[in-house]
Amino acid sequence: MKTMVIVGAGPGLGFSLAKTFGKRGFRIALVSRTQEKLNQYAEQLNQMGIEAQGFAADITNKMQLSMAFQQIKNTYGTIDVLEFSPHNGNVSVFPVLETTDESVIQLFNNVVIGAINSARQVIPEMTERGEGAILFTSDLSAMSPSPMFGNSGIAMSGLRNYILNLHERLLPMGVFVGHLSISPLIKKGTGFDPDQVAEAWYSLYEKRAEAEETFPKGIMQVLY
Repeated sequence: MKTMVIVGAGPGLGFSLAKTFGKRGFRIALVSRTQEKLNQYAEQLNQMGIEAQGFAADITNKMQLSMAFQQIKNTYGTIDVLEFSPHNGNVSVFPVLETTDESVIQLFNNVVIGAINSARQVIPEMTERGEGAILFTSDLSAMSPSPMFGNSGIAMSGLRNYILNLHERLLPMGVFVGHLSISPLIKKGTGFDPDQVAEAWYSLYEKRAEAEETFPKGIMQVLY
């Protein structure tokens, strides 16, 4: 049985990804700050017949993150898929004229540094085996500048740069690196339901034909 790690797991997209990959035979390791919430998500997944467990860590804390991944490897062994969903934490998104160095640094630490530190936990073993997948979720400010997303755009575009470089470097080694940039309108019970995003993610993962895609597909042509 394959193992998927979801970093930044929450009740929205993270839980939908756990369901989507879990019903296709994956064991799920959930990583976020609060163990109590992770236990709740894991219990719900277990009730659905999906093997899942939570491992608490602050993604901006390199030591905590490393310890969580070691616990996951001790519990499940090989990690086959890593998905990283960056979060803003308590940092607000500011338009460009209100963007400060503090707002950029805090968001950059969550989004980019968290992604780098997470990916480095699995890259050596995946390249050694010659297989695996690392999946990154961003918002649309990664794809195109918008003055309304000053600090967010800086962090997300930096994340995208890292993702695409990682994709080019690791693909010849058998490791797929994918990027899905999603609309900020994602909300349960709408046409942008996180369950639909999770299905789009699984399709991108399974086909491995493209390094990146948007959800909804083609939304950049509509917005810009």
